Order: sequence, then C-alpha cells, then structure tokens
Amino acid sequence: MKKVIATTNAPAAIGPYSQAIEVNGMLFISGQIPIDPSTGEFPSGGIKEQTEQSFKNIKAILAEAGLTMDNVVKTTVLLADIAYFGGMNEVYAEQFSGSFPARSAFAARDLPKGAMVEIEVIAVR
Repeated sequence: MKKVIATTNAPAAIGPYSQAIEVNGMLFISGQIPIDPSTGEFPSGGIKEQTEQSFKNIKAILAEAGLTMDNVVKTTVLLADIAYFGGMNEVYAEQFSGSFPARSAFAARDLPKGAMVEIEVIAVR
C-alpha cells in the first residue's frame, strides 16, 4: 500500500504529483527545485544557494516521513547547465555523513520555473 508524504515545510507540488510516496519501506521524493516554502521564491545567489535550498526541501520531506539523509540510497541531480556541476557538488558533499548514496547527474535543457538545479531522492527505512 502506498502512502503519500507531504509537509508544508517544503514547497507544495506544482503539478499532478506528490511531494513523496512511501511504499514497502522505500520513500520516493519527487524532484525538488530550490523554492523556499516560506516565500515561494528561489534564494538569492547562484547554484550553491539553490542546491542548499533543494536539500532543505528534501530534508523537510524526509523528516515528515521520520527519516534523515542517512536513509538516502540514491539521488538524481538535474542541472540547467553542466557548468554548475562543481558548485552543486561542493554543497552536495556537505549533506551526507558517512557513505554517499548512489547518484546520477545530468544537464537538462530547462528546469521548472527556471531553476538551476532539481534533486530527487530515494530513501529506505
């Protein structure tokens, strides 16, 4: 049985999808763009600030499910420009303690609302 996970501490879905779905002890978090849920805007700055906000949103959803970044086993990172990889990677590395999850990273032609980065994760209990 699948369970919808939602929190007001992360941006609401901007389309026909859920923030996250949990099924059989696995949590699938939809791609998080760097919208600050308190303002509805992107943070000022560049790729580092946007990556930090995307992770704040991910952490809020994980917390709602009773999980932490230690439960993350797979991430997918979409970048509006592959030139952003270095800045994203610096912030990304700071988000995990111990072993890193498996990861894919791609450049995408355009991301929703003009975001520089979008990150989705899979976590397990």
